[in-house]
Amino acid sequence: MEEKTNVMRILEQKKIPYRPHFYENTDAVNGTEVAKILGEDPGRVFKTLVTEGKSGQHYVFVIPVEKELDLKKAAKAVGEKSVAMLKARELLPLTGYVHGGCSPIGMKKFFLTTIGRQVEGLEYFFFSGGKIGAQVEMAPEDLKKVISYQVADVTAEA
Repeated sequence: MEEKTNVMRILEQKKIPYRPHFYENTDAVNGTEVAKILGEDPGRVFKTLVTEGKSGQHYVFVIPVEKELDLKKAAKAVGEKSVAMLKARELLPLTGYVHGGCSPIGMKKFFLTTIGRQVEGLEYFFFSGGKIGAQVEMAPEDLKKVISYQVADVTAEA
């Protein structure tokens, strides 16, 4: 039995339905590889990215693993002149999570969170369970009961 993560404990405290998924901690920090390991469509597996705006505020973006964050669209979505990806070494002190195991649930502090519009119409989606090797699967509506988020077009066109 895998150890529950903080994300899972938070969901259980709030009695929010989710399904945990664990996979061997391979070197798959690439979300597309994680989707393959889970046997899921990469369009349902989302990654959590943390950015810093020109104002110094931090923002969280949750987008499909096979997509890239469009920094201009992301800045517009949060009302900033510009946003930049957070440096990997700043992630743990800021969020409490390591690169590859960052979840929109349970960060040290809540940051404005935007989910890519690809989530619209999905019955369920996957995102990090708060550590490498753990994913949670849940309905987007249920996520709204834990954190508030907006949905916007923030990914680069392929």
